[in-house]
Order: sequence, then C-alpha cells, then structure tokens
Amino acid sequence: MVTKTQEKYFEAVGRRKTSVARVRIWPAAKNSFVLNDKDIKDYFVTEEQKNKITSVFAKSETKEKFKVSVKVSGGGISSQADAVVLGLSRAMIKLDEGLRKTLKKEGFLKRDPRIKERRKFGLKKARKAPQWSKR
Repeated sequence: MVTKTQEKYFEAVGRRKTSVARVRIWPAAKNSFVLNDKDIKDYFVTEEQKNKITSVFAKSETKEKFKVSVKVSGGGISSQADAVVLGLSRAMIKLDEGLRKTLKKEGFLKRDPRIKERRKFGLKKARKAPQWSKR
C-alpha cells in the first residue's frame, strides 16, 4: 500500500510580480485541480484565467491525467494565474523533458519579471514629482 508521503510527484515554483505558486503534479486516473484547498472553479472566477491554466495541458498534448495541487500566495488574482502557469509548465518538464520545446514555443516558460518600482525620496510615487512652482 502506498501512502501519501511515498507517492511520486513533481514539484516546481512559478513567480509573477509578487505572486509565488508552488505546484505539485501526480499522475492520476482523472484530472483534478486544487488551488489553496479550493477547486479551480471556485478560486479563479473568470473563464480567461481558468483557460490560461488548463491550456498548459492542452498545448502539451499529454494523454495522461494528473492530480494538481497548488499553493499560491501574494499579488493579485491575475498574477497568481500567471505564476501557476509557469509553475505548472516547469513541473510538466520535470515529468517529461520532451515537452520543453512545445511549452517554450507557446511562451509558458517565460518568467515575467515586471514588478512595482519603489518610491523614491522627494517624489510622490516612483516617478511622479510634486507640482513645480516658479515662485
């Protein structure tokens, strides 16, 4: 009998802005997707975000079914979706190295490094200066 600790899973981390997603995938009998102990339909409300995440499986054309567990934190809901896509793609590559070419071509392996710029001293925001007056 195999316990949960002995099951073989593939783990990867995806990041976007301040969002961090830890993704684990197990080969399973049917597809299941759990984010922070919630179903994907309950966690991501827009259809676009759900499709973005499930497109990793569609584009990689894997016939296998997977149980996916994700712990995601930080950032907004949209950046969390992007972090999950990157983490899921990286985990799929650990599962099968042959998928790298197709996932890279689709742009799933790109880490988007854009983050909010820090506020500088003497300015109102990162670049916005106070109104200048001549006198």
